[in-house]
Parts: sequence; structure tokens; C-alpha cells
Amino acid sequence: MLAEIYLSVRRETFVWVDPGKFYREDFAAHTNGETVFVCTHENGSVAGFLSLWPADDFIHMLYISPEFQGQGAGTALLHALPEWPQHRYRLKCLVKNRRAKAFYLAHGFQVTGNGASPEGDYEELSFFPV
Repeated sequence: MLAEIYLSVRRETFVWVDPGKFYREDFAAHTNGETVFVCTHENGSVAGFLSLWPADDFIHMLYISPEFQGQGAGTALLHALPEWPQHRYRLKCLVKNRRAKAFYLAHGFQVTGNGASPEGDYEELSFFPV
């Protein structure tokens, strides 16, 4: 189920990337060694997931199924992180993914750097403890 969410949301969101470059198998490869948090809806459906590379406090992925976006699943996943919000976390957000960037900024992340990836330019966002 998580691999399907990862595949479908990437294909729907990253419209500037050839969707043929995304595969269901990417999920296992891209989360290898990471801690994965899962958010379920009260009806038992999987709403989304967050993967964390704990050694660097790096949020690698946060993906929510379209039918659950805007309903608090992303916020719930952030709140599930160890020591949230007293701990510093960081992530990379593609510049073209404006909706995701707005989500992170609304949750207290700040732009702290930038770079380029095969999927496009990104900004590094950091969450500083409150």
C-alpha cells in the first residue's frame, strides 16, 4: 500500500518529470534503512507515510494519498516524530512543489539552503525547536 501511495502521488505531483521514471519498486529502495511512520484514517485506510533517516534527523519523504490531503494526516505524521517539536529536523523540498513548501512553512520550517536533483531544484528546509 505504501509503495502504491508513493508511486501515484509522485506521478500526480511531479508533473514536470516523465512519469515513466517512477516505479513501485522505488519505495523499498528509497526507504531502505529509514524509519517509516504510517498514518491511518479512522476507517482503517492508510492515509500516508513519512520516512525518516534518523542518523541525520532528515525527513526523506512525506506522502499523503490525494483523498486524505488537507485533512491533517501530514500534521499527524510530523507530530509522530521523536521529540517533536523540541528537536531539529530538516528536509529537501522541490521548488516546483509549491503546495508541499507551503505546508512545511506553515508548520515552522525555514529555508536554510538549496540545490539541484534529478527531479529539479530543491530548497533545504529546517525545523528549529520551539
